[in-house]
Amino acid sequence: MQSTSAFAQLVDSINDKVTHVSIEQYQADDKWVLIDVREDHEWLQGHLPNAKHLGKGIIERDIETRFPDKSTPLLLYCGGGHRSSLAAYNIQLMGYTQVGSLVGGFKTWVQHQFPVVQD
Repeated sequence: MQSTSAFAQLVDSINDKVTHVSIEQYQADDKWVLIDVREDHEWLQGHLPNAKHLGKGIIERDIETRFPDKSTPLLLYCGGGHRSSLAAYNIQLMGYTQVGSLVGGFKTWVQHQFPVVQD
């Protein structure tokens, strides 16, 4: 998906305030709860193993119900990393202390030919 200039600028403005976790770092550290923030139709087409689904449109509304402990390590991913960075930033503002965005997101995971779950 092509990002608009204003969208790219928005993501760039918060990127240094978000922890970015590589796939290798994620695989080496089992502390993370993995959250897919993509749209419902993207989730249904395939998602990472053990991921929970909280779309970007509802994560801020539902995160406290699903994960009331704000110290839970949450690693968010989307298609390429932009939406997950924005969502990670927002839930940090809500008081979550261990939040990251998976570098490259679903696309990079698939490029590495790692397993994908389809419901």
